[in-house]
Amino acid sequence: MSPQADRQTEAPPREPAPTGAAAPLSNAELARIFYEIGDLLEIKGELVYKAVAYRRVADAIERAPVDVARAYREGHPPKLAGVGEAIAEKLKELAETGRLRYLERLRGEVPRSLLELLAVPGVGPRTVFTLHQRLGVGNLDDLRKAAESGALRSVRGMTERTEQLILAGIHGLERTPTRMRLSQAARLVEKVSSSVAGTPGLEGLEPAGSFRRRLATIGDIDLLAASTEPRRLADRFVSMASVEKVLAQGPHKSAVLLNEGRQVDLMIAPPPSYGSFLVHFTGAKAHNVRLRGIARERGWTLSEHGFARLGADGEPLTGKAAELRTFADEESVYRFLDLPWIEPELREDRGEIEAAMQARGPDGRLPLRHGRGGLPELIELGDLHGDCHVHSDWTDGVYPIEVMADAARARGYSWIVLTDHSVGLGIARGLSPERMQEQRRIVAGLNEGYAREEREGTAPPVTPADGFRILHGVELEIRADATLDFEDDVLAAFDVVVASLHQGRRQTPGQLTDRVLAAIRSPHVDIVAHPSGRMLSGRDELPLEWDTIYTEAARTGTLLEINGSDNRLDLDDERARRARDLGCRLVISSDAHRIVELDFVEWGVAMARRGWIAASDVANTGSRDELLAWVAGKPERVATAASGSRTT
Repeated sequence: MSPQADRQTEAPPREPAPTGAAAPLSNAELARIFYEIGDLLEIKGELVYKAVAYRRVADAIERAPVDVARAYREGHPPKLAGVGEAIAEKLKELAETGRLRYLERLRGEVPRSLLELLAVPGVGPRTVFTLHQRLGVGNLDDLRKAAESGALRSVRGMTERTEQLILAGIHGLERTPTRMRLSQAARLVEKVSSSVAGTPGLEGLEPAGSFRRRLATIGDIDLLAASTEPRRLADRFVSMASVEKVLAQGPHKSAVLLNEGRQVDLMIAPPPSYGSFLVHFTGAKAHNVRLRGIARERGWTLSEHGFARLGADGEPLTGKAAELRTFADEESVYRFLDLPWIEPELREDRGEIEAAMQARGPDGRLPLRHGRGGLPELIELGDLHGDCHVHSDWTDGVYPIEVMADAARARGYSWIVLTDHSVGLGIARGLSPERMQEQRRIVAGLNEGYAREEREGTAPPVTPADGFRILHGVELEIRADATLDFEDDVLAAFDVVVASLHQGRRQTPGQLTDRVLAAIRSPHVDIVAHPSGRMLSGRDELPLEWDTIYTEAARTGTLLEINGSDNRLDLDDERARRARDLGCRLVISSDAHRIVELDFVEWGVAMARRGWIAASDVANTGSRDELLAWVAGKPERVATAASGSRTT
């Protein structure tokens, strides 16, 4: 490393890790640590084989069928490819302490600003090392200047096109520089929550703010605690092993910067006021303004501390006349305003207040036994009976078909739709019709095995009454000329056909819309996947004529997907709500390429809940037979829609 990079040669001192039964690191967290070590070694200029060794271990951990850290804690470490004595010691240290001194030393030797360069698409660790050594690039601004000036072209292997791509990548990062995806935020919430769990006096702990409302991306993490010993909780919070810097500490609010560069704020409320604190720190500003307006109309002012009585001058009463109403739970806060409890995902001032008011009686009060008014009965994660979009290693997935299927089966699903890519998506190693037939035979054999286990009573206990089956499907490419990747006779052999648009994105809005309509009007296309094509990491949505899409999908009964990948979340909440309002049915899918990504349906459900979607709006909340019956009706619906169009 150059002298510039050697300014910090030791990891900053940290407080000792607090004692307590903190949850062991997950396989995903362990894998991220070993991937980071590989990156750090390569940025330092170490021999490539060392970095490769750590990445192989990361991959082995990610694929491991057991909880690696827990197994180390329990004294029976699993055998993992690439794990020798030295790495086994590192795994043991991570499992027991949640920290790794070797990683902390590496972080001290490599400036964080160099690691941040890896977020630029196309810039890997070896590129960072080369640019740092040759051009003195030490941060994002240095990289931008080098690209703008043409200096990057002086480095072997870099061209004007490389410079353009890097500048575009930097621009994409700067548009959302501090936002996290939902899975990243959830991991931090879990890490911090497990670190402070068991602190004496702690009676409640919830994430608040945008994460609790499940916005598509999250800034800083807000946590809200109820505690009878706030100073003790604050001490525990700021002394977590993952803390790099303490930003504030006090009995009411503390804030820290974690060693991965994310800020976490902890607000501490007395237990009797926990409800009003949760309401205040969860709702969007507009929602909270509406609540405060209702309170003021009734002679109260609402803050995180509760309801304070107002005097004739509109100001809170003071002295002996002062009155403060506090509530330990959110339901009581809303009831005080004669409203039923409103789910966190709805608190955006998009009609939820008016809907809740419909639960009031003729006298304007909320009856003791009340309904939901106009609020929807939102879908829940447990309502899903299957996943309509799952990949295997036949194309761009990671695991064999049976591994993905077994993982879905263990969730209690009735089915998955196997949707490996069609031949037109070459980058994903799409399958030809012949390969699809070969895959169909594999699926049939697996299904025979599932049926046999169910007959013999050896199926997993969570298997539903109608058993588990793999439905053979395809993620069908919609070509640039508005034709489909397979002919009708090939498509007719699939159980379910999912169509998507990956290529030719620079066409006009009319051309793009016509391509999606061509899929919707096909008698064999059952689902349109990730309809807007957006990527939260930096790809804008397609400029489709959305109401035209929704209307035709409703007419033909073509299902529109809420893709749960937290880099997509597509349809988003507002589009899902509009689609439902125009008569569309939806599916919520994971688009899983590896086992852990089956969990992405949680984020799809979150988008659906934000979009006011009920279980009855989502096709994969029904049985497998109901889904197949809906799919079987597609040709007739298309014919009816076409006949209606000719008539009008």
